Amino acid sequence: MFVPPPFHERRPGLVAPVRVDPAGQRGPTRGQARGRRWRSTGCGLWVPAELPRTSAQRTVEAAAVLRDEEAVTGWAALSWMGAAWFDGTWDGIRPRPVTVVPRRHVMAQTGFEVSQEFLHPSEIVVVDGLPVTAAVRSVTFEMRYADSFGAALEAMDMACYSDLVSLAEVRAYVDQLGPVTGIQQARDVLLEADENSWSPRETKMRGVWTRLAGLPRPRCNVPVFTRDGRHVGTPDMIDPRSGLVGLYHGDSHLSLVGASKDNQQDADFRDVGLEPVAMFATDWHDVDDFVRRLSAASRRARARAGRREWTIEAPSWWTRTETVEQRRALTAWQKERYLRYRRAAA
Repeated sequence: MFVPPPFHERRPGLVAPVRVDPAGQRGPTRGQARGRRWRSTGCGLWVPAELPRTSAQRTVEAAAVLRDEEAVTGWAALSWMGAAWFDGTWDGIRPRPVTVVPRRHVMAQTGFEVSQEFLHPSEIVVVDGLPVTAAVRSVTFEMRYADSFGAALEAMDMACYSDLVSLAEVRAYVDQLGPVTGIQQARDVLLEADENSWSPRETKMRGVWTRLAGLPRPRCNVPVFTRDGRHVGTPDMIDPRSGLVGLYHGDSHLSLVGASKDNQQDADFRDVGLEPVAMFATDWHDVDDFVRRLSAASRRARARAGRREWTIEAPSWWTRTETVEQRRALTAWQKERYLRYRRAAA
């Protein structure tokens, strides 16, 4: 029986869809395709039924309909280029369709949708055998078509998290676009986006901080030091004026070990005059309760603002990693050393 080859040597486990072949040499025979060992991906194409329907496999299947000067865009393109957090689902459960941009009429199929927007060939890059739109175009597409401002902001922040784009690059791209769908939402997002948010939940928490609690916009993941240069910690958010510190505790913080580390970190911050407040994964069920805690912590921070034994001015020996430009400038071993903690800490 025909066994399809791997899609690409650097993408193990992925298989490109094939057409029925009467001889059974370049694809399954018609009889085989009707059996349990094959499933249709639409447009007369087939893959082995045993293949897991991961986001990457779904992207390969959607891209099978493309021809020259056509590409995948949006979340699927960003994920294919290595962006973390773009898992191809809504809420971690429902799969999102892959968006393809053809230059001709293509009918949408189950698993992919079609964008008929103009695509210049210069905006296409081929990554591991698959054509995708450049990162700035892909994230701008996500921002423009996101169903909420929050979702658009998360897309922008997380594209920066993986250093695929910088705010300056996306701003320059958006500035040259005309009155296209969703352009105002993309412009609004660029006013609030941050290059150093470490997870979608942190971005969402920042929205609660500024929009619901009405507090000044915090700095994200900026290291804090004592006056003599000792690193105290790197809070998820900090208001440098008042000393209010925000910490997001996801599921990984719910263990006894995690709780012990969190308590020690809170004590370290308080010892130098900062006022920490934590948001827990369970707080999304009652955001108003967290807003009350956050507002109370803000009042305490302002009351003790005179005691300032801390600074966000890094000592000369510290390697800064808060911007995309700074992270891109790191060597391979520096990235391994200085950036590996970000995913674990989120």
